[in-house]
Amino acid sequence: MWEQLNRWDRELFVFLNSLGIDDHDSFWIFVTQIEHWTPLYLLFFSLFFVVFKWQKALIAVGLTLLTFAVTLAATNITKNIVGRLRPNNTPELADLIRILQTPDNFSFFSGHSAVSFAVTTFVVLALRQRFKWVYIFYIWPLLFILSRIFVGVHYPGDILVGALVGTLFANLIWRFLGKHLLFENG
Repeated sequence: MWEQLNRWDRELFVFLNSLGIDDHDSFWIFVTQIEHWTPLYLLFFSLFFVVFKWQKALIAVGLTLLTFAVTLAATNITKNIVGRLRPNNTPELADLIRILQTPDNFSFFSGHSAVSFAVTTFVVLALRQRFKWVYIFYIWPLLFILSRIFVGVHYPGDILVGALVGTLFANLIWRFLGKHLLFENG
């Protein structure tokens, strides 16, 4: 069963990766680099200071960073336990795919996917009562995860599991810490 799922994952990756267009490569390389999203992070944190008083805004920032750190730690532990090679490091795929980046660590599950969904989900949970439009922030992780396929470094399964794990961690931290620290007692 796992081999069948892996085969489907590889086939879907090869198909999706082949949809990349040379003229758009620089866009996907730009999108996939975390530092280019710094203005969005600053917007997230600024909105906390619009919605909450200073102390609670700092708590919201801290909980967002906690969500990021926990998700990243779980990702790195899982990658080292599972040890799945990235598509760009898989010899039988070398002639079939477009490779725009060449990281050499493991693939399962996607840290970009997990962390971007974790942070976005936490921010949405914290701000949704004040800003109904906050769900638009999910454009960020969707672009981010697509970039990982187009640059040749993640299978769709890596991305899907990463998104689920990130969303789960954000919801757990929100449920057990966030909503109590930010919305109870004034």
